[in-house]
Amino acid sequence: MTSILNADLHCHSVVSDGTLTPEALAERAKAHGVDLWALTDHDEIGGVQRAAAAARVIGLHYLTGVEISVSFLGQTIHIVGLGFDPNNATLQTGLVRTRGGRGQRAKDMSDSLAKIGIHGAYEGALKFAGNQELISRTHFARFLVETGACKDTYEVFRKYLTEGKPGFVEHRWATLKDAVTWINGAGGIAVIAHPARYKFTANEEFALFTEFKGHGGQGVEVVTGSHSAAEYLVYADIAREYGLAASRGSDFHSPGESHTELGTLPCLPGKLTPVWELLTERIQYA
Repeated sequence: MTSILNADLHCHSVVSDGTLTPEALAERAKAHGVDLWALTDHDEIGGVQRAAAAARVIGLHYLTGVEISVSFLGQTIHIVGLGFDPNNATLQTGLVRTRGGRGQRAKDMSDSLAKIGIHGAYEGALKFAGNQELISRTHFARFLVETGACKDTYEVFRKYLTEGKPGFVEHRWATLKDAVTWINGAGGIAVIAHPARYKFTANEEFALFTEFKGHGGQGVEVVTGSHSAAEYLVYADIAREYGLAASRGSDFHSPGESHTELGTLPCLPGKLTPVWELLTERIQYA
């Protein structure tokens, strides 16, 4: 497979915080010209078999995927795992542990919102959660849009659900070492997701990439729905500097919410090693 492959290796289904089923996402990816696809639900691999089966039926090449929530230097960052064995017991146990605190966090978020006059947020968010174990800020955002508190989910996050705002509750996720070790142990490749989103200082970003590489991480998202065209080039240079493979993914969640459609990103910049070239033996061919 070549570097100009239309690979989309980052998106979410109703199994975590997307609004489409794994089957509908596979069909949407195929319709938008995707050649190689991965479903990367948050801290959950319950949809990967459904996604693989759907991809096989419609002739879409597929990689197993997950996006693991990690606490690093006081921020939540995300590590995507690709091409792993979903039956690996250590990975499964680690993801269960990572998901475990979401329920109490959601109730604390609801209590916090109630103090400013927004009541019933937990029950309202739960209506949007296809998987109760994975209730998240996105589900709260959809509830607040439904009630008319905000016009869209982006406004909700700005006003209520980011650090320092009334609905934000910090949660302790997996460590960077945990996430990379689980993915590698299951035969996959760990990838830093949308690094430009984290707003680290130069020294903090150096620490992230250095520690990630030291734990055995092998990839970074260069072209993603969260990056600008200028940031594609910045992280292409960083991929080369650290000897990391480059990944590509829309981070698609919903037709009504996502800025970037499945399969519509530009190609990776030149002189990079595409992450899928390291995973040829793991690709499930249609």
